Amino acid sequence: MGFLNYDDLDVWKACRKLVSEIYLITKEFPKEEIYGLTNQLRRASISIISNIAEGTGRNTAKDSLKFFYISRGSLFESEAQLIIASDLNYISKEQLKEIHLQLTTCKKLLNGFINYHKEKL
Repeated sequence: MGFLNYDDLDVWKACRKLVSEIYLITKEFPKEEIYGLTNQLRRASISIISNIAEGTGRNTAKDSLKFFYISRGSLFESEAQLIIASDLNYISKEQLKEIHLQLTTCKKLLNGFINYHKEKL
């Protein structure tokens, strides 16, 4: 498959920005959520970029795709948790709207990246 520098990929850069934003947002969550929603949301968001990185290091498109699909699942998990955070008034509707734009960008880039690798099969 060849070696890619995952940190040069647009999808990884966009998702990295999303992770940073999630960390900033969760700093404002109630302290009682530190082992709950805060931790879960941070872990899910880190999983997005970690699985993109791991997938690029695999030897075959099939192996890579497995990690990219996990990454996409973590992206959707993060989105669901952000909606819950909004429902609980941990973030404003405006914050949710702004981060949803980032989520949408990441979804589009990741889906394109997955489709590219699917064509290699």
